[in-house]
Amino acid sequence: MIQLQGLTFRREDRLILQGVDLNVNPGEHWTLLGRNGCGKSTILEIITGYQFPTSGTVDVLGERYGQVDVREMRKRIGYISPALIEKMTLRDPVWEIVASGAFAFLRFYVEIEAEVRERAFAELERVGLRHLAEQPFGTLSQGERKKALLARTMMASPELLILDEPCAGLDLFEREKFLATLSDLSSRSLSMLYVTHHIEEIIPMVTHVALMAEGRILSAGPKKEVLTAERLKEAYDLPIEIRWKDERPWIEVGKVTSK
Repeated sequence: MIQLQGLTFRREDRLILQGVDLNVNPGEHWTLLGRNGCGKSTILEIITGYQFPTSGTVDVLGERYGQVDVREMRKRIGYISPALIEKMTLRDPVWEIVASGAFAFLRFYVEIEAEVRERAFAELERVGLRHLAEQPFGTLSQGERKKALLARTMMASPELLILDEPCAGLDLFEREKFLATLSDLSSRSLSMLYVTHHIEEIIPMVTHVALMAEGRILSAGPKKEVLTAERLKEAYDLPIEIRWKDERPWIEVGKVTSK
C-alpha cells in the first residue's frame, strides 16, 4: 500500500525528514506518533502528493510517484486534515458536503444526480448524522463536522484512508464518539494512516505504530512492540509508564523537573 524509502525533505535550511523508511501493507492500520515538528504531517503531505521529497522514493497503491499523475492517485486516497474543514462552505447542506466527496469537489455547481444523493444519505446514516443531512454544515459541532468529513471521504470508496489529527479540538465526548465511528470502518477493505499526538487515540483497530523523533522513525511495527516505556521515553524525553486496557494504551507521566 505504502513504501517510503530513504525519504528526506528539506525546507530552506531545515531538514524536516531524515532517511525515513516506512512500509504499510494491505489491511494494516497505522498510527504515526511523535512530538510537534517531528515530521508526521509532512509524511502525509508527501503520500497525498501535496509535497515532494528532496530525495528518496514514494510508492503508493502500487504506483511510483514521479511516474504517475498524483491527481489521479488522490482519487484513490481518502484524506482528512485540519485544512479541509476550512475549505468547506458553511452554508451548504451537510448532504451536499458529503456528496462532493464522490468527485473530489469542494462544492457543487451543477445538479447532483439522485444516485449520488442517495449514497450521501447512506454514508451519513453510517456515521449517525442522517438526521442532520439538510442542515447547513456550519451549524454542526466540531465532532459532527469531523464525522461528516469521514462520510464524505467514504463516498469515493478509497483504498487508503489518511487522517491528520482528526480529533484535534474535540472534547472527550466528541473524541470518543468519533473514534467509535472510525472503528466501524474496520470492516471495510482499506488501510489507514492516522497521525496524532495522543497515545490514547490508538484504538483497538490500529495494528501498527511508527514512533518518530526529529525527522526520523525511531521504531515501527506491531503496536505492542513499539509502544514500550523505554521507546516512549526516547521519543518524548519524559519518564513514561504505559498500560494496556482492552487493546488500548494509556500512559502515566512521572515527575518532570525543570531545566
